[in-house]
Parts: sequence; structure tokens; C-alpha cells
Amino acid sequence: MAGGRRGVAQGAGQELAEALQHLGDLKPLVLALPRGGVPVAFEVARSLTAPLDLVLVRKIGAPGNEELALGAVVDGAEPKWVINQELLNQIAPLPSWFEEEMQRQLTELERRRKRYCGGRPAPVLNERCVIVIDDGVATGATVRAALKGLKQSNPSKIVLAVPVGPREEIEMLRTEVDELVCLAMPEPFIGVGRHYGDFEQTSDEQVIDLLARAQRFTEGPGSA
Repeated sequence: MAGGRRGVAQGAGQELAEALQHLGDLKPLVLALPRGGVPVAFEVARSLTAPLDLVLVRKIGAPGNEELALGAVVDGAEPKWVINQELLNQIAPLPSWFEEEMQRQLTELERRRKRYCGGRPAPVLNERCVIVIDDGVATGATVRAALKGLKQSNPSKIVLAVPVGPREEIEMLRTEVDELVCLAMPEPFIGVGRHYGDFEQTSDEQVIDLLARAQRFTEGPGSA
């Protein structure tokens, strides 16, 4: 999957699309983790003629230590909360602080969805086959929170598809989904970016453009 800057995500997405062809008849919804997952997911959505949207996740960090996640909020038609109850009990923040932090992160999710998707609401997932895509897995924390939140919306099937990740984390994530596709699990695993080679970061503008182009996939004849 190494290659030029513009082609690496496209190539990864095309390889994933080949591995996901068997899901085409289920009329899946493709959900990308922004920003890096969007160019990869775009190619899958194009190949499956499937709608493309986002799954946005915001971590709820502990007071004074934002890297210590007490939970997360996952956006959707009805946003879902994922709480690490054991850690929450251990840290024991003031209830008022936790509620304020949850609302702050929810507001940020809404701001990001509006920026990326304009006025388009989050899709309803109930009884739908959902394919969650990122450009790779490192620690797995963000995608795990996303999957736990999505489960609460009762999709008929959740598939996680990524180009690369460490074997241990991939096997742990496998227990969270109905199906998992990972194209490569190199050992030692150094990082997602190293697997792609010359890999530029995806910009907000690219995310907005790809989401707009992807709307044409389900609008009948014509290509994005």
C-alpha cells in the first residue's frame, strides 16, 4: 500500500473494497473515522455503491489528565455515551463536572458534523449493515469507543475494515464486531503512517469534498 502521497489511501481503499464485495447485497452504510479514514472509506463506498458518512468520537478525559479516558461520546441520530465505569468510580469526579464535560464534547461533535456534513443529519443505524473504516489501528482506543457506541443503535451487522494494525489489538477488536477485515498485521508494528510510506494527513477540506462527492454514489447513473 505504499506509494505516492495522493494514491496511498486510494490504493488501501481499493484493496479493502475487494475484500468487502460479499457485503454488497446487504446494502451497507459505510462509516469513516475522520479524518484519515475518509479517503479509504470513499473507495469502499464507491465500489459497493453505498452511502458514506462519518462516525465522530470525542473522548471524555479525566480532570487534569485529558489523556486518561473516562468515556467517550459517539455521534449519531441519537448520540451514545460510552463510560469506563471502573475508572470513573476510581477517579470520582464531581457529578456536575462530568455532566458539563459530556455536554462540552457533545457540542464539539455537533460542530464537527456541521462542518463536515453541512445540514445533513447523522444516519439512522437501526437494522442496517454498517461498515466502519479507518486508515489503520494503533492503540484501538478510538475505534473501540466508536464500535461500542454504534452497537447501542442496533445495527443488523457491524463490520470493521482497516488496512493495517497490530495483531494483538486487531484480535481484541474482533470480539467487538460481527466481522473484521484487516489487510496487514506487520510485526513489529511501528505505526500506521510507517505502513503507508509517504503519507500526508487528510485535511478538513478533503473530508468535506469526499463526502460531497460520495453522495452521488447512491443517486443513480453518473460517478463522483
